[in-house]
Amino acid sequence: MKSQSILALQGYVTIRVVGREPERLINLAAAKKFTLWNIQNMDSHELQLNILLKDFFRIRPLLRQTGCVLRVKKRHGFPFFLRKAEKRKWFGLGMLGFLAGIYLLSSIVWQVTVSGNDTIPDEDILAEARKQGVYSMQWKFRMKDPAVTSKILINNIPGVSWVGMEVKGSRVHFNIVEADSPEKRELMSPRNLVSSSDAVITHIFAERGRPIVKVHDRVQKGQVLIKGIYGDEENQEAVISEGTVRGLVWHEFQIVSPLKQKYKVYTGATMNRNYIITGNRALKIWGYGKVPFSKYETINVMHKLQWRSYGIPVGTMTQKLLEVRFDERKLDVPAAREIGLQQARAEILSKTEVKPKIVAEKILHDKTDNGKVYMKVLIEAEENISVEQPIIGQGE
Repeated sequence: MKSQSILALQGYVTIRVVGREPERLINLAAAKKFTLWNIQNMDSHELQLNILLKDFFRIRPLLRQTGCVLRVKKRHGFPFFLRKAEKRKWFGLGMLGFLAGIYLLSSIVWQVTVSGNDTIPDEDILAEARKQGVYSMQWKFRMKDPAVTSKILINNIPGVSWVGMEVKGSRVHFNIVEADSPEKRELMSPRNLVSSSDAVITHIFAERGRPIVKVHDRVQKGQVLIKGIYGDEENQEAVISEGTVRGLVWHEFQIVSPLKQKYKVYTGATMNRNYIITGNRALKIWGYGKVPFSKYETINVMHKLQWRSYGIPVGTMTQKLLEVRFDERKLDVPAAREIGLQQARAEILSKTEVKPKIVAEKILHDKTDNGKVYMKVLIEAEENISVEQPIIGQGE
């Protein structure tokens, strides 16, 4: 009996033989040295067996001689596979094309990343890497050896002591070690802290320097609050004044608040456009035609392909157009006044990093004319009023 692999290579057929003398057919086939196996007796007039493909084409005379009928149940082996493949040649060509595409895609750099840099911008490193032929959509075989590229980047990028270039699949990663540089000391000259505006002092704390005002004092803009000079006229030492001074400051605003206000409303009508994204390019595949809205907002939703932790610059983008309209509502005078006051408060709170505390507010004058409320508003706020002023003619 031949091995199963040899039988599959030559090809064989599972058949059923029906007739009055199926056993005689088997004997005649064996006498002619047919290759038969797995002979099963289905009933008194029917047998099932496997026969080699070359012998299958020689069995017809024996069928006529014994009066039997043959039925093919199953075909096995390489010859039948070839015949199927010939019928599906376009499928085979498509499979080859798919494998070739996978190979080409894996030969392209899809992503270049940088890590380890704190002071050097990513853009500077990526720009220098591009000059050396390392960038997205570049063929990997066109890049230089990683050791050579790393050495060039070290020489060409200031502030870098070591560069490691690692190629993982379709991703290139640069690991940067920046050179240690001595900390630059800020050059500072002696200075006073003076008032930034007219105010009444509510709090003063001098970390360094000599305070010359106290709480509840009224000060003018430019007046010295903490002096950066110790000693008398004969023995003086100039220092850098440091501290915190807060005071009550009055702000006056001329506000115009309209009695009609426009606001945006989404109607619920939408339109979608779909794109295929490759790198920085987008190809529209859906959503052609004129936009049916006169006013709309656009929202872009990106879906980029990702393999494990590697991002691939290929994907889709859905651009959603939302129809909007602008409605108008009427306000009464108190509501318009409140909106105007809110604008004044927001302007005060946005002036400094340390937010002021609004103590009081008062509308000094208001009138309504041509659909608008005109107001003169006074707001009292507690805020930081100290600013630096160099001491001329003094040194450390």
